[in-house]
Amino acid sequence: MKKVLVAFSSRTGNTKAMANHIAEGLRFAACDVTVKPLSKIEDQEDLAGFDGYVFGCPTYHKDMTEGMKQFLFKAQVANLTGKIGGAFGSHTHSGESAPMIFETMLHVFKMDMTDLGPLNLTEIVGKSDEGLKACQDYGRAIGEKLG
Repeated sequence: MKKVLVAFSSRTGNTKAMANHIAEGLRFAACDVTVKPLSKIEDQEDLAGFDGYVFGCPTYHKDMTEGMKQFLFKAQVANLTGKIGGAFGSHTHSGESAPMIFETMLHVFKMDMTDLGPLNLTEIVGKSDEGLKACQDYGRAIGEKLG
């Protein structure tokens, strides 16, 4: 069974809900999933031993959170080259964080990212049945890519 880490930052609970729904989709694809807030990941050792990684945070002021920026520096040291990955985020109007995380994972970390691109939902859609399904489908697709 493939092991996947879903790591997220969330202030209002919207991105946390997305993380949990993505985890459900990964479980539908028979993956062993660990869901953790970024604050619970202290160093690169906490990132070891996973086959896939899905990182997410909301967009605030057209940027990712400071916690996500610091986390990405930790993740870079963990050498995730070639690992399967995905990125997600919630936003109210602009949505820059998920694409920035995705691009970092793809170009800086040299990960094998999902062909779906980043999952980027407005808070309104994220709270709907359509958003729940989109998150589950995103997780399932990453799980299927893991094999």
